[in-house]
Amino acid sequence: MAELLTEITGSENMVGDGSALDALIGFYRAFNAGDLEALAANWADGDRPSMDNPIGGIRRGWPSIREGYAKLFGGKAKVRVAFHDFTSQGGDDWHLFVGRERGSCVTAGRSIELRIRTTRWFTRIDGVWRQLHHHGSIEEPALLAAYQEIIFGAPLERPA
Repeated sequence: MAELLTEITGSENMVGDGSALDALIGFYRAFNAGDLEALAANWADGDRPSMDNPIGGIRRGWPSIREGYAKLFGGKAKVRVAFHDFTSQGGDDWHLFVGRERGSCVTAGRSIELRIRTTRWFTRIDGVWRQLHHHGSIEEPALLAAYQEIIFGAPLERPA
């Protein structure tokens, strides 16, 4: 039986059994390395996937999600996160991970510690676990504003 993981950074050894947990580890490995090609292999193709978080906003479809990651990875900040304090549940063709991310957002002149509530939903597509949805939120208004200021130059305006 595999060791029970309490934190996922992407540096863990994968079991190699094609499990949803391996897909989750693969996501964090790709994200923390800024690897768009590995992220493309982790996410579902086409218009099916969706993402909603404080930096990417609401994005539908892999092309839009990829564009958000490309902007983040090409920007001045380096963002790294680890998934922890999570639950894991699933069935034959779906798996849901709900927990928290902690990490950092660093530029040449500034660094903040991130705390993000996170949900990642995977589905089995053609026998392979692929991420279908991600939702992330920051509960602390000052932290959210600081994160958006580092990434975008200013906090985002609240929609009317």
